[in-house]
Amino acid sequence: MIERIKTPYLAAFLLMTLLSASCAPGMHLDTRNAMESDVQGSYRVIFFGCNFFNDLETIVLLQKEDSRYTFEPYAPDFQYSVAKGIASGDALASAEKFVKCNASFHRAELSSILAPDGTVLGYELRPLYFPLTYGLEDVLDTNYFIKGDKVVATIRLVPAIAKKLQGGTDQGKDR
Repeated sequence: MIERIKTPYLAAFLLMTLLSASCAPGMHLDTRNAMESDVQGSYRVIFFGCNFFNDLETIVLLQKEDSRYTFEPYAPDFQYSVAKGIASGDALASAEKFVKCNASFHRAELSSILAPDGTVLGYELRPLYFPLTYGLEDVLDTNYFIKGDKVVATIRLVPAIAKKLQGGTDQGKDR
């Protein structure tokens, strides 16, 4: 009797594992703090967000022009714009100006986006905000994945911040 019960659960588990593996987004990439002096050469610059005043979902991605991977935000085309062949100094200056579109902007943080072997594929410049405004300095949840010859970037607000902006609270259920 026990063996018959285990078999359907095992089959269901295996089926779910196969289905979830086929929908996997790709190999996850890590980020690490970077210095402006690390950014050398020419870049394809992706300006994401800043579509309205105080848009929190704002970030700039700098893809090395000679990279074998193309950076692509997982978002509709109207959420970002692209400039190609921008020299490192100009790319950083434009990026820094762009991420300041929120009134609570405090400073920008530069990070390198690393390939699985540790080589730098590009950079992100993200805005950090005064913590008193939103409760956090860093309100973005970004993830990078290699899928084929692309680096797919998912850019979202941290769930607690998204909930606050939609009129909810992060205090849990009513008592």
